[in-house]
Amino acid sequence: MIFEPRGLATGIGSMPCDNPGSAWSLIKKYLPDIPHWPQLPLRGRREHFVNQSLKPLVKTGLLTDDGDKIYFDTTKPDWADNLTEFYSIYLACEEGDRSALNEFALPQDAAAGFHTFLDEMGKETGSYSFLKGQVVGPLTVALQAKDEQGRFAYYNEQLRDLIVKTLAMHAAWQADELGRFGRPVMIFVDEPALGVVGQSGYITITREMIKEDLGAIFNAIHETGGLAGLHSCDAIDWSILFESELEVVSFDAYNYFRSMVPFSSLLKAFLNRGGALAWGLVPTMNDRALDEDVHSLLKILDGEWSELLERGVPRDILVRRCLFTPACGTGLLDPAVAERIYKLAALLSENFREREGLT
Repeated sequence: MIFEPRGLATGIGSMPCDNPGSAWSLIKKYLPDIPHWPQLPLRGRREHFVNQSLKPLVKTGLLTDDGDKIYFDTTKPDWADNLTEFYSIYLACEEGDRSALNEFALPQDAAAGFHTFLDEMGKETGSYSFLKGQVVGPLTVALQAKDEQGRFAYYNEQLRDLIVKTLAMHAAWQADELGRFGRPVMIFVDEPALGVVGQSGYITITREMIKEDLGAIFNAIHETGGLAGLHSCDAIDWSILFESELEVVSFDAYNYFRSMVPFSSLLKAFLNRGGALAWGLVPTMNDRALDEDVHSLLKILDGEWSELLERGVPRDILVRRCLFTPACGTGLLDPAVAERIYKLAALLSENFREREGLT
């Protein structure tokens, strides 16, 4: 399926609400074409986007959550038995066992926004073009979770594999759940840690390792019939994504567009094979969100597109394969500022589509 959003808008994930109903009201109001489920960090650490997806590892005893931090203890006497239990569940998922896939579900107390979203979708699906979910990226998790000696889990091949497989099955579960409502589904991997690739302190983290780990998650999403995307709000090596099997690259176009320019030839190839860009043009810093308006944001977009056109990226394909979003999540912002950001995303989409004759 070639994804041609033609300037529709969606959100990244986090919102500054502790009431999931309030978050849903804003999403429904401003993102009527591609609503996303709201991740609500103000509800406590259980709703942190890293903790949300790792419950299967806690349940099988592989990951310890002591209420303050999460960590692996490979010295536990039952470690081998717990590994066997986890991989048995994982293999059952690969064989199509729906009850096994449910082991990777988001618990109600860790994702109130997701379950509210399901409830609302069950009442009426509206005229939504797509439904969007999101899952934390494996690098981000594995550079936070540590082993019993304080080493990052990413540097332990077994722990890294556990994390990747957990996130892959969790993404598949999300896509399967959202797919029940008869609308196409997209799942974004939220991977802020990608910015460390190439830095001197992380020289053992290679592009090949990242592509392999992300590829396992993208493949799990595709197996459900969903579209895979990745969001990064940093200046990264964009070739990692443009050379991967995903449909949407989501980036902070307000702050980091310049980082993408050197990869314009790879971007062109990515778009030509059916990829799309989610332009995070609406700034998510308090002062900038209040200073900008839809006209200034369209002017920024036109300037950025002008640079890509000069490098051979066709304008018509940019128009067809563009999506608009906030630059990042809004979970830590003032609620009034977050609402303004969502409103700006909606206005940007509306004005762009009208200008381009897409309405």
